[in-house]
Amino acid sequence: MNKNKIIIISSPSGAGKTTICNKIIKKNNNIKLSISYTTRPKRKNETNGVDYFFVNKKKFIQLKKQNFFIETANVFDHLYGSPYKYIEKTFRADNYILFDIDWQGAKRLRRKFNRNDIIDIFILPPSKFELKKRLTKRGRDNNIEIKKRLSLAVSEIGHYNEYKYNIVNDNINQTVNNILKIIEYEELLYKINFKVKSIKIF
Repeated sequence: MNKNKIIIISSPSGAGKTTICNKIIKKNNNIKLSISYTTRPKRKNETNGVDYFFVNKKKFIQLKKQNFFIETANVFDHLYGSPYKYIEKTFRADNYILFDIDWQGAKRLRRKFNRNDIIDIFILPPSKFELKKRLTKRGRDNNIEIKKRLSLAVSEIGHYNEYKYNIVNDNINQTVNNILKIIEYEELLYKINFKVKSIKIF
């Protein structure tokens, strides 16, 4: 009984949201990931149709014109979009749907759905130093790109107060457990409110 809850997890690049999302869906079978489309090049450890659907810019724009996406965003000159099809499929199965998106996408989803049906969580890095360390350690970007991501991270973090929950990611497993507890709490709140509304007053 989740009333088609939408879970949004956002963070600046390097704060760990993709790893967190993958761990969440492995721990809870009732949570399904919305797989985004992107024009970004596929990385070595990524699989098309699992991590993202990788398409060229022409195809992405074509899909956007066909209202294929519920939200889109431009990040580091690459386009990202969440398709409607996963939402419809997940809702039919009465599961939660999890969006691994940035603040731009989160803002658009809030316009599309009832705020009470959304659990939105912003993941914060412990510090700028730690964020730089994580970006360097993963080895995907050169020094110029890392500086660019750090600069954007400061801007992204400024949107943390748009989210219902904020979590500092000191420890990835603890962060995942905290998010699962938040989801359980929100589920309990819904059940309580549902029962209250079902009581007939004579």
